[in-house]
Amino acid sequence: MAYLEMENVCVGFGPASHRSEVLTDASLSVHENEFVAVVGFSGSGKSTVVSVLGGLIKPDKGVVRIDGKVAAEPGPDRGIVFQNYSLLPWLSVKGNIEIAVRQVYPKMKSRERTAYIQRYIDLVNLTGAEWKKPHELSGGMRQRLSLARTLSMQPKVLLLDEPLSALDALTRGVLQDEITRLWEEDKRTVVMITNDVDEALLMADRIVPLTPGPSAGFGRQFTVDLQRPRDSATLNFNPRFKRLRNDVTEYMISLNEEARSLRRDVDITLPDIEPIQIGAA
Repeated sequence: MAYLEMENVCVGFGPASHRSEVLTDASLSVHENEFVAVVGFSGSGKSTVVSVLGGLIKPDKGVVRIDGKVAAEPGPDRGIVFQNYSLLPWLSVKGNIEIAVRQVYPKMKSRERTAYIQRYIDLVNLTGAEWKKPHELSGGMRQRLSLARTLSMQPKVLLLDEPLSALDALTRGVLQDEITRLWEEDKRTVVMITNDVDEALLMADRIVPLTPGPSAGFGRQFTVDLQRPRDSATLNFNPRFKRLRNDVTEYMISLNEEARSLRRDVDITLPDIEPIQIGAA
């Protein structure tokens, strides 16, 4: 039985006359403690998927369930790590984590809370930076802080919305290893959004592509049966990794070509507009 379910979800934006359908009958099932990567092109609705799973957007149709129960509102059982960090600039590293801990554990004693916060600071290797503000941190440190804040809430489901896409290649590689290490030490159900197939193969148990929007849905799924732990430096020499990367990439390309073909078949009537003659007598 799936632990996290998204069943026949439809989401659209805009007035009825000009409505844009982002997701149509999208269904996804994730098992407990499974690491699933959702891959897709820009504009396919990847961030909308995270917002629906996190309860930030209510679907027009369909339902989200956690452990068999409907999850219609945001809650501490789902933690989201955003691409843009979403840190409070006036609070220190410790303060950004503490504000989350106080919300989830309001009865925790002061001494216990201090030790609890320090545990997560140490977990993401930010020891010594406890009193620094976000503007004093590098991009990688900010993302580690965002991850620590979310993990400190002890969510049952961790939702990662392209958390590494804005980072340089070296920092991205380090954080890929950090997130995988944390997941292996303290297993959680994880759904990660990414547009990087190699990243998905390095980190996930299963890859689920989104079809190109509008009206996106989930396509063919790929099981990542590569042995853990995985080393990005040696994966490129692994025949199974190469085969999986080719399979996922070719499938994504075929989806994109199919979507382009459908768009070419649509007749678009342009408005009959006559340009204004500027400077005419």
